[in-house]
Amino acid sequence: MVTGATGYIGGRLAPRLVAEGHTVRCVVRTPAKMKDIPWTQEDGVEVVAGDVLDPESMRAACEDAEVLYYLVHSLSESGFAEVDRRAALITAEAARSAGVRRIIYLGGIHPEGVELSEHLSSRTEVGEIFLRSGVPTAVLQAAVILGSGSASFEMLRYLTERLPVMLTPSWVHHRVQPIAIRDVLHYLTRVVDLPADVNRTFDIGGPDVLTYLEMMEGFAEVEGLPRRTMLPVPVLTPRLSSHWVNLVTPVPRSTAVPLIDSLVHEVVATEHDIDTYVDPPEAGLTGFRTAVDLALTRIREGRVETRWSGANARYAPSDPMPSDLLPSDPDWAGGTVYTDVREREAAASPETLWRVVAGIGGDRGWYSFPVGWWARGVLDRLVGGVGLRRGRRNADTLQVGDALDWWRVEECVESPAGADVSASVTDLEDGEYLLRLRAEMKAPGLAWLELRVAPRPGGALYRQRAVFLPRGLAGHAYWWVIAPFHVLVFGGMERRIVAAAELEEQRGPLAEPASGRGPVAAWRRRRRERALRDAHGAFGL
Repeated sequence: MVTGATGYIGGRLAPRLVAEGHTVRCVVRTPAKMKDIPWTQEDGVEVVAGDVLDPESMRAACEDAEVLYYLVHSLSESGFAEVDRRAALITAEAARSAGVRRIIYLGGIHPEGVELSEHLSSRTEVGEIFLRSGVPTAVLQAAVILGSGSASFEMLRYLTERLPVMLTPSWVHHRVQPIAIRDVLHYLTRVVDLPADVNRTFDIGGPDVLTYLEMMEGFAEVEGLPRRTMLPVPVLTPRLSSHWVNLVTPVPRSTAVPLIDSLVHEVVATEHDIDTYVDPPEAGLTGFRTAVDLALTRIREGRVETRWSGANARYAPSDPMPSDLLPSDPDWAGGTVYTDVREREAAASPETLWRVVAGIGGDRGWYSFPVGWWARGVLDRLVGGVGLRRGRRNADTLQVGDALDWWRVEECVESPAGADVSASVTDLEDGEYLLRLRAEMKAPGLAWLELRVAPRPGGALYRQRAVFLPRGLAGHAYWWVIAPFHVLVFGGMERRIVAAAELEEQRGPLAEPASGRGPVAAWRRRRRERALRDAHGAFGL
């Protein structure tokens, strides 16, 4: 039984357990988020609804389970320590009542005898709850996890890439023992077979102990960046640093604060007793530079399995849009709903037009008023939102639950014939594609963007609908303040998405961005830039 299967660690662990022959039950709040994930269709995989804060659902989920992986935490929520405490107590009680033979929990390395940050203190408390639960528990404690898509790695990556000169607080000189995600998964899968009497914590760490400063310098070397200049500034507290991280990296302040708070401590393994029970990986533990190189390679090749942003959906994807009222409802049912609806015929095949739609966001942008999108993203970051820098997990494909800049993929119908869609989709034409995004930016209301592609004789029809459900007077004022920009934003999207598809139909897809360095890669980049300039000129960007 795996809780947190839609998260960064759980989403990578579950398929590996399946590959090793285990029967796996994934317990998630919204099973619809997992319907597009290929490994969930394999034999021996069960996806059930459950919430670690709901005792009844956890008791049902624990029935017949032998091993329970607890990979849930509410890092970005207000009062997360209390939430995590209640969730751990509920889960421990459910596991004990169901006769689960082992709990496995991933916590954090922490020093002894000092006052811990709220984040580390909470992770430690959750581990202690499970160790006292009466169910044999293995608590694996790790420091910074290095892997494509992890919050810690993204923070390290963007700080290093974007800041050739850095004002560095004192905590960058504290020692850290990072560990590669592949080694974390190795230990998680192997502790299933621990002896029944083992009930304790284990520190797990990679072979290198570095300061955070050395990690940034090492990252720059691996990526071939010029040497970074570090200027020590003692007044930069973790809280002030978190604001800077919020502006420079995709990691929002709500997540950055607890992560940086933990860096005031040295997080180095004090023992490696796990070796007594679990053999290390065949090739040995992964060094820092190798882990960074592997992560960057996966990012360049678009093979990122899971990302830190994947588990942060605020709303259930299975909930219908408030704008989808029943025909029998009176006009006032559901309150005020503002919409911006547009459609345009395209002289391109539905498949080509859908390829453009499915590739929207991230590095490709939103096909309209880029300054406006950028400004709205900056404002969102300033008030603690996610902004536009979360990007995409994959440059070409989307699945339900993916983060896409400040949106969350709520529905994605890529194979219209017989596609499995949620109850909120009731009006698809034969052969019609659908992408529905739910906004996660800070706004006084709820917002969606729905993009559809339907076949038509000799081409396709592009339909676009923006929906806003205001909250209070501020919500109504917000809609009318931004309404004058809709022609630029939504009108521009409609025209340019169709134009891009028609251009691709004529010329073929533009070359993908070159990966790597050197003269050949530079020539490929220049060739792509020329093609992009031609394309932009063709449809007025």
